[in-house]
Amino acid sequence: MGHTSLEKLIRLQRKTSSIRNICILAHVDHGKTTLADCLVASNGIISTRLAGKLRYLDSREDEQIRGITMKSSAISLHYAAGESEYLINLIDSPGHVDFSSEVSTAVRLCDGAIVVVDAVEGVCPQTQAVLRQAWLENIRPVLVINKIDRLIIELKLSPQEAYTHLQKILEQVNAVTGTLFTSKVLEERAVKEVEVQEALSEPSSGELVYDWSAGLEETDDSHLYFSPDQGNVVFASAIDSWGFSIHQFAQIYCQKMGVRSEVLQKTLWGDFYLNAKAKKIMKGAQSKGKKPLFVQLVLDNIWSLYDAVVTRRDKEKVEKIVASLGLTVMARDLRHSDPKVLLSAICSQWLPVSQAVLSMVCEKLPSPSEIGAERVERLMSVGTRRFDSLPEKTQELKQVFLDCTSEETAPVIVFVSKMFAVDSKALPQNRQRPLTQEEITQRRDLARQRHAEKQAASQSAENPESANAGGTPAVTSANSTNTGKQQSSYAILPTAEEEEKEHFIAFARVYSGVVRRGQRVFVLGPKYDPALSLRTLPDGCSAADPLPSVPHLACCTLEHLYMLMGRELEELEEVPAGNVLGIGGMEEFILKSATISTSPACPPFTPLNFEATPIVRVAIEPKHPSEMPKLVRGMRLLNQADPCAEVLIQETGEHVLVTAGEVHLQRCLDDLRERFAKIGISASKPIIPFRETVIRPPKVDMVNEEMGRQQKVAVIHQAKDEQSKYPEGVHVDSTGLVTLTTPNKMATVGIRAVPLPEEVTRLLEGNSELIRTMEQFSLFAREGKTLEISQKTLEEIQGFKSKLEGLLQGHKWRNAVERIWAFGPRRCGPNILLNSVEGYRRPSVWQCVEREKEKSEAVMLRDFDNSIVSGFQLATLSGPMCEEPLMGVCFSVESWEIKFSSQLTQQDSVEEDSVSQIEKCSGQGRRKGDTTDCYGPFSGQLIAAMKEACRYAFQAKPQRLMAAMYTCEIMATADVLGRVYGVLSKREGRVLNEEMKEGTDMFIIRAVLPVAESFGFADEMRKRTSGLASPQLVFSHWEVISSDPFWVPTTEEEYLHFGEKADSANQALKYMNAVRKRKGLYVEEKIVEHAEKQRTLSKNK
Repeated sequence: MGHTSLEKLIRLQRKTSSIRNICILAHVDHGKTTLADCLVASNGIISTRLAGKLRYLDSREDEQIRGITMKSSAISLHYAAGESEYLINLIDSPGHVDFSSEVSTAVRLCDGAIVVVDAVEGVCPQTQAVLRQAWLENIRPVLVINKIDRLIIELKLSPQEAYTHLQKILEQVNAVTGTLFTSKVLEERAVKEVEVQEALSEPSSGELVYDWSAGLEETDDSHLYFSPDQGNVVFASAIDSWGFSIHQFAQIYCQKMGVRSEVLQKTLWGDFYLNAKAKKIMKGAQSKGKKPLFVQLVLDNIWSLYDAVVTRRDKEKVEKIVASLGLTVMARDLRHSDPKVLLSAICSQWLPVSQAVLSMVCEKLPSPSEIGAERVERLMSVGTRRFDSLPEKTQELKQVFLDCTSEETAPVIVFVSKMFAVDSKALPQNRQRPLTQEEITQRRDLARQRHAEKQAASQSAENPESANAGGTPAVTSANSTNTGKQQSSYAILPTAEEEEKEHFIAFARVYSGVVRRGQRVFVLGPKYDPALSLRTLPDGCSAADPLPSVPHLACCTLEHLYMLMGRELEELEEVPAGNVLGIGGMEEFILKSATISTSPACPPFTPLNFEATPIVRVAIEPKHPSEMPKLVRGMRLLNQADPCAEVLIQETGEHVLVTAGEVHLQRCLDDLRERFAKIGISASKPIIPFRETVIRPPKVDMVNEEMGRQQKVAVIHQAKDEQSKYPEGVHVDSTGLVTLTTPNKMATVGIRAVPLPEEVTRLLEGNSELIRTMEQFSLFAREGKTLEISQKTLEEIQGFKSKLEGLLQGHKWRNAVERIWAFGPRRCGPNILLNSVEGYRRPSVWQCVEREKEKSEAVMLRDFDNSIVSGFQLATLSGPMCEEPLMGVCFSVESWEIKFSSQLTQQDSVEEDSVSQIEKCSGQGRRKGDTTDCYGPFSGQLIAAMKEACRYAFQAKPQRLMAAMYTCEIMATADVLGRVYGVLSKREGRVLNEEMKEGTDMFIIRAVLPVAESFGFADEMRKRTSGLASPQLVFSHWEVISSDPFWVPTTEEEYLHFGEKADSANQALKYMNAVRKRKGLYVEEKIVEHAEKQRTLSKNK
């Protein structure tokens, strides 16, 4: 196909039913960008010979060097199928786990996805992740099984074996889809059962038995699965430029065999064979030992082509094949020394991959006007709010989404999924345009004039007499030329400055209306509330009117609109609904993503689902301190340009960059140096996050022997020694109860630390958003306000509470859930403060689900309640081991006494940050004549006492560090398996399981690896295995490091095993000391000051 004109693409943009917004999703190195190259080549943008080698959509230099895609980039393509013409907005996305946030930004803007799977490797971790992301966004996928040439050349499978192998891959992909579908159906079924039960509101007799299978049987899932006979699977080898669907071969053979195309399409894939005698297609190929139709009619032909061209290089056979297929191959391709060139020349004409993939996309994937109602509701329901609870005007916009019209009356709704930076040279307004005929003539005349002046000047230099006579004009002309040069150089200067400036383009999609250049629109932030704005703003207002300020709502003008064409941008005047576009000039209004609309009733879209968690932190500083402002500006730009990177400034003043992994970190640092800050920067070693926890007393010692009496006596002596170290006013008893008195002797608190069960910690960590909502409700209730929470969220909170009650069973946890005082750190963390103070009843943290109960029993807060909570928050934010946050610890407040006059306590307010209350308190205090125990100092002393008591209670129990862990999936051949295990064991890795992929010699090893040991792991793995094994690391969980960092040998066995000094490597102590050193805390280590060589004294006699 020839090069498509821009005018044709703009014309197609207006026809919504002919638009397809698609993205390419796959695991790393499964051939996404090569496939994209083949599709781009079909439009004549690049040569078909360069497809797969150029990697056109990988426009960054580091992408080309590493050979992996790092950012999602879009291009608009034209495809004609018969009389129908289509506009395909294609987005290529990365496959590396570090850049999975880019996949989320691409998926949100699309209606369909091409999932690419390697024919040898099959379903890999990222394949599962991208299928899950497509499922969560409600977009329809189609499948391309790529690299089938590897089955022929590398694995040397026969056509029959290859068919069996392809069947298994299809089963694997469908198994992932089936799991996602089943979980959704069961969830919906459970909700329905609960609703029915509530509607009947009758007490159930006995246990309820749910018939889960009924839900699965009723729901139709036939459209979800991939099957070649449905036309949603393409078999391809993008590097060799061929690909086909069953439909294509059905069309070829229907004329030759005299069988209807529909019949062939149903029987070409499956257990069918051709009975030559009866001239019928029959079932049961496997049981009768016959060749399946797919092998006989499709694979045999492809295998024989590879055999003739690549393996045997049989020129005669090749010429016969070319003649029988009716192709024309150039003589230079036939003579070429590389057989792959000839193969590509034949296949690209016989079975062009672009034809197969694009026809499948146009037939099987929906247009923007076919967007589902369920997807629209999900997009419009932000956070805990249900679609039903949105304002009426907002709910009316659902029909606007479904219509996807470009009428003048339709409100404009646009979603921006990310911001990306471009050089000013790449902008269309700064691009060099071809000169017109008049400009060429003008420049030619100017050049001739200059040449004549130069000749005149040189002649005058040769003849001094004539030079004197006509000197003045020569000088003048020279001066005028210089002035012209100066003027031209001055004219260039501003453009050079402009080139240095980074321009940001918003990567967006129009869901409704027509976006025009110069149009005034509302920019809605993620926390924007349409209900509030509808109450504040007048009816029928637009962004052009002067309006009162509304939180998270801004007005702006759309300066530039662009069509995204891979490495280039084309300027547009307007973009109708259903199209993907770039918007310029939005960097001042949008940080990472936003919703744009002309209607204030439009809600902000649901935030993007990011699979990767940013975990790798580095502190950054400029090499020259004077360049600090440039670094700050550069980091701000980087934060805007990268959807997953986070930029923080710590309390210490360090500028910290948080990224998803090692490759992501390297890319961010390169961007800072070369694009955004343009200065030399130095990055610290990665800052490894740890957590601190306590455990139950261990039953075995360090040599795995049961703790005897000797050990227990040693531990008691150790505890007595430690008791003498505690300062005055702190008492720790043998059970671990810490009693601490404030310095002014006015208050005493008794705290005990208890380890939480592992399941409870996980539950708290997974429900931090619900805990935050509960905390917000309690805060509003204390201020006498009410916070509206949707019924769905209330049900989730109730479910969370019942799960917590189910997990906290036993004597010591009796009624613990009702006695929860607070969660921490930051009021929503995985630690609990329990109220075990006798006779003190305070408002429950579960107020939002127990409103009626609370109303009937008015419960008052004790004075300084907030001081206790604040002390707990501070204690859980930085533990005593190395100032890292605590995790999985429950602090029980056993006693809390205040020896304080009643009059003074009454005047002290619970709200500690209220200045007016402090003034009132100090005033009353002065009237009493006692200014020393004023509200402020006592509250502060109580916070400090609570914090210290929690720390001492923590230290009274066996302390442990928790390390962040990666799950690691490695694919390797049997030859390098030993080396893989060697690298894992060296880095404290633990292998979970190992399985062999059927039909290949590849092993899949699943392991867990501490994040602290992961830096340089991928490089070392590749070096040790000669590039045959490549790991994928994804943050998984927190795990307790079993060794005690403060351990010293006490038993005889431990002395024998570890020696008196016990100076063998203690992993937990090594990590703890490294963190303490980085934070500037005291580290106890032996330093040899005067090292001398050992001498034998007897020789010196």
